[in-house]
Amino acid sequence: MPSWRPALVALVPGLVIAQNWLRLERPQHGSGLALLLVVLALAPALAPRLWQRLALAAVAALTAGYLASGAPLDHPGRAATRFTNGLLDFYDVRLPFNGSFHPEMHELVLGAAFGFTLALGLVAAARRPVAAMLVLVVGAGWPATLLSDGHDLFRGAAILAAALLLLGGLRPAAGRTFFRAGLVGAILVAGAVAATTQPAVAKSEFLRWQTWDPYTRPTPSVGVGYVWDANYDGFRWPRKTTTVLKVKAPPRSLYWRATTLDLFTGTRWVESLSPLQSDLFDGRLDLTQADPLATAAARDPANWSKAEVEIESLADNHLVAPSVPVAYGTELGGARFWQGGVGTLSHSLEKGDHYPAWSYSPHPAPAQLAAVKARYPNAVLRYLQLQPGIDPPPAYGRAGRDAAVGRFLALYPDYRALYAKARHVGGSASSPYGAALALESWLRTTGGFSYTNQPPASGPRPLLDFVLRTKRGYCQHFAGAMALMLRYLGIPSRVAEGFVSGTYDFENKTWTVTDHDAHAWVEVWFAGYGWLPFDPTPGRGSLSAGYSISSPLFRPAEAAGLVGRVAGALLNTASIHQDLSFGDKDAGAALLGANLARTQSTGGTFGLHQRGGSLGKLLALALALVVVALAAVKEIRRRLRYAAADPRRQAGACRAELRDFLADQGIRLAPSAGPGELATLLREELEVDATSLAAALAAARFGPPVEAETAAQKAREELGRVRARMRGRLGILRRGRGLVSLRSLGFAE
Repeated sequence: MPSWRPALVALVPGLVIAQNWLRLERPQHGSGLALLLVVLALAPALAPRLWQRLALAAVAALTAGYLASGAPLDHPGRAATRFTNGLLDFYDVRLPFNGSFHPEMHELVLGAAFGFTLALGLVAAARRPVAAMLVLVVGAGWPATLLSDGHDLFRGAAILAAALLLLGGLRPAAGRTFFRAGLVGAILVAGAVAATTQPAVAKSEFLRWQTWDPYTRPTPSVGVGYVWDANYDGFRWPRKTTTVLKVKAPPRSLYWRATTLDLFTGTRWVESLSPLQSDLFDGRLDLTQADPLATAAARDPANWSKAEVEIESLADNHLVAPSVPVAYGTELGGARFWQGGVGTLSHSLEKGDHYPAWSYSPHPAPAQLAAVKARYPNAVLRYLQLQPGIDPPPAYGRAGRDAAVGRFLALYPDYRALYAKARHVGGSASSPYGAALALESWLRTTGGFSYTNQPPASGPRPLLDFVLRTKRGYCQHFAGAMALMLRYLGIPSRVAEGFVSGTYDFENKTWTVTDHDAHAWVEVWFAGYGWLPFDPTPGRGSLSAGYSISSPLFRPAEAAGLVGRVAGALLNTASIHQDLSFGDKDAGAALLGANLARTQSTGGTFGLHQRGGSLGKLLALALALVVVALAAVKEIRRRLRYAAADPRRQAGACRAELRDFLADQGIRLAPSAGPGELATLLREELEVDATSLAAALAAARFGPPVEAETAAQKAREELGRVRARMRGRLGILRRGRGLVSLRSLGFAE
């Protein structure tokens, strides 16, 4: 068996291993790097001796560790620490995970794909097909069982096919072994299909072995203040994911709001709630009748949506409710309520607490919001305040606003650059909605910002540093910056805190929300609609309404003509998710926007999905590489044969080239066949006249030495003519199959 054959046989199983690990991440990214790691892992299997393979494996492992983690080769401890952290995260983070928020898990996925493929290649090079099958089953089967998505049988069939490929391809009699293995595999697949379609087989429980838990320890309550606290210092998600609440509600994706940060102190956003008297109406504590900012539609119970909230493990005294809350059940004794629908208790919520809550969540079209004028009642003007105790400048579009802002900035010159940036991004919009949309899209996609829960160190004005210098932060940075910039433009806004939707169980009609869903976003006030959410944090939330770019329902073609003279305008109205270009675009943002291709899920933990199938792209690229590799191997082999100057060797190379060509077409040439028999075979099988080629080969191999060189040259010329005639006879389809055939490489003895 040739030394390169085990590595080639292990290529497809290696890709199966890689894809089963990559699917644990959503959106999938790094498929190209994973393919490179698979090829790197199989490279040691090309070496003929064991010690050479082990030495190459060590070099490949170091290289793969650097590629996967980015840790320099002289800092292996750093890579090992990240690998360990990623492994521990798998026990605490719900799958599929988002690599943007769990980079160490992403590195572990790449490392696992490389490690199992490396082991597969080394075992295959040792000609141990059974051991190679075991490595494949563990390396691909382990991640395949960690996440069920309705394609389990397909993945099982792919693993089985890869195992049969190893079993057949690593044995000497490959042809007979492939037939037997294929027959056994067909029987196994048929049996698996029959078993999984029988109602007597408890598939949903038996196959989910990883969820078995013989003992469930009571889960302690957890707080999420580390996310809600707007100190901008950074935080780390707990390794253990804890379900904090469950909400029985319709499947429409909403934010679960706990409180709002209404006051900007000059450095950070804080709570500054105004007390609100609740009215008992129809068995509910109605908060809208006394709220001066509640719209007429919000006061009509016919427009409310009900949710049943059950506390699992949330340590907080804020009542969590769908956004925007308008009423609560009367079971909440001792609760206090505040303007905007916020409710608090004198004590912390406890496991088992449950209460109904009603919300009013309009979903206007962009055209409707673009038509809303900047007319604000006095009660909303407090949401324009820029510094405590200082009267805010006039609202958006009011006369004398620029002069008033100039006087304010003379007192607080540090924020002059922030105001200039806000004006540059959204100040030319024709409506408050256009400005909000401009700032949201700039922060979320086109401004060059990136999400991290460990932001760079900042000075005494963290939001200024975030917008103007670092451009790296988490939800508090994005929401705080957008709300502040909107206020500088004269648009009422505030920061809202709570949770993204979580995951929805359609059977039980229940949302499950965890501590990892904790989030902050922006609420903007519009006359006639009240407070509406906008989410500037990249990939962190989704909305059911179509007015915000963070919603998959947003239609840029409808909104493009409604935002007026927004700086930059829309460059690509066909897909807002591919090229969002409202406002200022930083250097390289065009490339960034073209590559984002993001949509938001309704209810996913982080709401990020990659457009296009990563599996399809990976397999297409792998197939192309395999075809190119096969063609290159065959061409190199052919050229090496002609390297010798001896005419007889040249003639032998011509005969070997023709033999390989025929073998790839399924035509066998006997090893002892002479030139005359060769010509007869070509005439009978392909109706090609090779008489001149046979004569030249005979003269080069058996004729006088003085004529051999000329005969060898003529044999190569005649071979070219014969191959051209054969190609014409075969057609494109058979020639293509011959290109990828392995017969000429010794795979069919």
